[in-house]
Amino acid sequence: MNWVKLLQPDLILGEPILGLTPELIAQHQLQGLVLDVDETLVPLREGQTSPEVHAWCAQLKPLVSLWLVSNNLNEARIRRIAEGLDLPYITGAGKPSRRKLRRAAEAMNLPLERIAMVGDRLFTDVLAGNRLGMFTILVEPMAGSVSGLPGKPLVRSLEVWISHRLGVSLKSLP
Repeated sequence: MNWVKLLQPDLILGEPILGLTPELIAQHQLQGLVLDVDETLVPLREGQTSPEVHAWCAQLKPLVSLWLVSNNLNEARIRRIAEGLDLPYITGAGKPSRRKLRRAAEAMNLPLERIAMVGDRLFTDVLAGNRLGMFTILVEPMAGSVSGLPGKPLVRSLEVWISHRLGVSLKSLP
């Protein structure tokens, strides 16, 4: 598999995760979502989700299986976030490694192509999901995710630049 295929998300939301609607999930016939935590659900320096993210998760729980899979090693912080959302979680995932993503997928007991890896990073979330054969969804990082400063995190900007140079298309849906 070449770099373009490995880094190309199946769906580019063009907005934060709250824009991932039940209609989009049904349109892509998804039955499970593996959710990144930092910058996808919660700004990096915050320890709990916003009321909007909490409501979004509550809306989706009856429709799809949800798991949190984070590279973050702060187990207490991720556990607190997961417990607040009443979701199972895995920390220290080491994405783009597939091992812990596979563990979450196996717990869902669903075909990999019916599970989406949802995250804000190309070289961790999208790359890991594509390597495993999951549907991949790239979302924009949470607002205020760079210590309250406007703009996108520097690492994300670098990933986008490199991806463009490799030929990956990152145009969002109209």
